[in-house]
Amino acid sequence: MLAITESNVSDLGAGPWRSEHADRQCSTKILVVDNHFLIREALLGSLKALRSDVTILEATNAHQAMQLVSEHANIRLVLLELNLPDRDGFSVLGELRQRHPTISVVVLSGRQDRDSVMRALDLGAHGFIPKSELREVTLSALDLVLAGGVYIPPEILLRDQRPLTSAKLACSSTQPVKPEDLGLTIRQTDVLGLMMQGKSNKAICRELDMALPTVKNHVTAILKAIKVTNRTEAVIAAGSLGLEWPLGQRRPLPN
Repeated sequence: MLAITESNVSDLGAGPWRSEHADRQCSTKILVVDNHFLIREALLGSLKALRSDVTILEATNAHQAMQLVSEHANIRLVLLELNLPDRDGFSVLGELRQRHPTISVVVLSGRQDRDSVMRALDLGAHGFIPKSELREVTLSALDLVLAGGVYIPPEILLRDQRPLTSAKLACSSTQPVKPEDLGLTIRQTDVLGLMMQGKSNKAICRELDMALPTVKNHVTAILKAIKVTNRTEAVIAAGSLGLEWPLGQRRPLPN
């Protein structure tokens, strides 16, 4: 889990408005929005291991967060707790995605129920990380988001609950669905398997030794086959269907 220990709670002597190395122009700026001091301090220690050039901004509530976003045009990532003292986190997420679409927003919350995860993704979150996750998983997820991917907790995909309604996909059969049943080719099945691991298009290119336009074409075909409109819906819909990968093909692996 996101461990809080004496080693990563530093005595920096600064309040939530502090920005570390704020004058560095080429750094990756990340805004942490959480009203718990120890959580923010634990995140500082973790985020420093993510990128050597990281600059961290902090906010304890929604008002401070929106003000910081308006003052710092080059923020790349916002880590958002849903339980804020002055405003519902979902409304903050919706406003951030509407007013600042170039900023990636990842929900980092004590909640980990399926409904919260799906609602956050529907509002445009680029990921949902439970605070109970291991530090290594959190860093890997954030690295994926910064590379252009979307992180969804594997246990949410595998949990036996209702399918995501926004995926617009209904399946009456209780038997596992094979990729070929959806009209997917072997290569498209490989791409979907890597998508379900949270791989970005560029990462899939490297993994399968394919050109980026080819991967994009496969992703488009996958979305059409599963009858969804974006990658996030495709991953959740595929997880809800319980797709069965033929022997020898790429099966999604847990993180």
